[in-house]
Amino acid sequence: MKPATAHKILTRWMHWTPLKSQLPPEPKLILLGVPHSSIWDFVVAWLYYRSLGGKPRVMIKKDFFFWPLGALLRSLGAIPVDRKKPVGITRQVIDAMEKSEQFALCIAPEGTRKPVKRWKTGFHTIAKAAGVPVYVGYFDWGKKEISYGWRMECSDDSMADLRKIQQYYKEKGVQPKHPGCLAYLDD
Repeated sequence: MKPATAHKILTRWMHWTPLKSQLPPEPKLILLGVPHSSIWDFVVAWLYYRSLGGKPRVMIKKDFFFWPLGALLRSLGAIPVDRKKPVGITRQVIDAMEKSEQFALCIAPEGTRKPVKRWKTGFHTIAKAAGVPVYVGYFDWGKKEISYGWRMECSDDSMADLRKIQQYYKEKGVQPKHPGCLAYLDD
């Protein structure tokens, strides 16, 4: 899909407001997407990143990669992963990132669309191992705004970094599509 088409669908048909109009400058990065409470989060975020001219990559469990859905998912930038082997997921994503000139991995740190108390830190592990920055992105269903926020270099303390990230989202007041699906460490 061309960037102009993605932008038109996002803004005119879905009534979303993109707050940034350029891709992050790094060719390889991780972009967090919060809050994740609906499959529509993927649609909105994918359209947004395509409207900027980027090609987002997402991890999807390998069970969905059957014919013909598998071909469609790959064309949308999906990477099949076996969630039963978390260490293998990290290595698989890092290998794919190293083989590509440009690679924007979009991750929902909640790990699921259901409410969770503990966010996953796999994004942090991948970012540290691959030496790429993390951008703190969001889709606010209350305001219908989407953007990526600040750029973060991961420290050696994943929990401290996670608390900073969650504080950013709390202060921003982002609203999920389905209320009650956003939980933080300190709640």
